[in-house]
Formats: sequence, C-alpha cells, structure tokens
Amino acid sequence: MTVIPKLASTVVLMDDFSRVYLTKRPKTMKFLGGFYVFPGGSVEVEDNVIDSKYIKNGSLNESFSQAHYVAAARELFEEVGILLCSRDDGSTAQFTNKTELEYRRLLLNEEISFLQLLEQEKLFLNLENITYFGNRITPEKNPIRFDTRFFLAKLPEGQSPNPDAHEIDEAFWITPEEAISAYKSGKMPMVSPTITSLRTIMNYQKGAPLMMPERQK
Repeated sequence: MTVIPKLASTVVLMDDFSRVYLTKRPKTMKFLGGFYVFPGGSVEVEDNVIDSKYIKNGSLNESFSQAHYVAAARELFEEVGILLCSRDDGSTAQFTNKTELEYRRLLLNEEISFLQLLEQEKLFLNLENITYFGNRITPEKNPIRFDTRFFLAKLPEGQSPNPDAHEIDEAFWITPEEAISAYKSGKMPMVSPTITSLRTIMNYQKGAPLMMPERQK
C-alpha cells in the first residue's frame, strides 16, 4: 500500500560568501541517519494558522500553502537558531543567546507555536530573506515519504548558526561545488534532492533561473 507523503519544507541557508550551511543527521535517526542534508522538517498543523499580516515583504507562491514558508522558517530556527524575521521598523530580529535557546526549547517541546513567538516578540516573517525554488516527492516505493518544498534563505545580518546537538551531528559552511565534490568522492553521503538543490544553486550562481529542473518521470 502506497504511503501518503507528509508535507515538509527544507531550507538552504546561504551566507555572503555564497556558501551553504550543510548538516549531518545523527546515524541513530530513523530517516536519513548519517546523511548530509539541509535544515528542514514536516509542516505542522500550527504552521497553517498564521495570519498573512505576520508575513511581509514579498509574494507567496500560490501553488502551495503558505504553511510551507512558516514551516521552513520554524525548522530553520529550531535546528540552527537562524530567525528569518524582522520588526515593524524593518530591523532584523535578534535575540540574546539565552532567549534564543529558550524559544527553541519551547518550540521543540511544542509548548509554544511559531505564531505565539511572532506575537510575543512583535515580529513578522520577512520574505525578502527566503525564496522558493522547487519541489520533490519521495518515490512511492519508500516506506517514509515527504512532499517537500525547497527554499533558499539569505543569512540575516548579525546572526550565525547554532546547531541543535540532538538533531545534528555536525554542521558547517561549504560551497556547493565543494559539497558535490565531497559527495562524488564518497566522503559525504547525500540523497538526490540534496544533490539537485546544490546543482540548482550552482547553476543559479552562473546566471540560470533559481528553480529545480522538472523531475524525470
């Protein structure tokens, strides 16, 4: 019996040096344990209830739910502490280390929703920092499946990643070319969507449109 794929979002975080932030999943994880991936995860029910007034400075892709954007921002914050949000005056949202870690703990323990975080801190999701660039669905033969939307996110000024040790074994900045080379040499195991994301960004840096190629049927 075919498993219905769960909705999910993945975020490729990029810095001013055109490097991407790659993470390694712990080998103990049931899904893709030991593989190198980008931050991301499932779209949660609470991601669907955020009013559009909390999402500004850009246009949403109308071919899928805005919950994917919310999930992308939430997962990026939960996993590596990067917050793609701004204040009403346009300034980038920044927390003290203590406040950041506490919010991340509350989110991971489902003691607070991302909407509550936005409301409490008077923030909005800033679409200037996040761009949709493709979709991949896990093949039908797989026992665990995801319908994933991929986003490219600009590292907000003044922020730096702080990976969650429970979800991430190691994390680092690397150029897409270096990552592909490490994959080809067998040093960094990756799945097809990660490789496609890297190649899409490499092509984008050379002037091509920022969009994954259509998947071959």
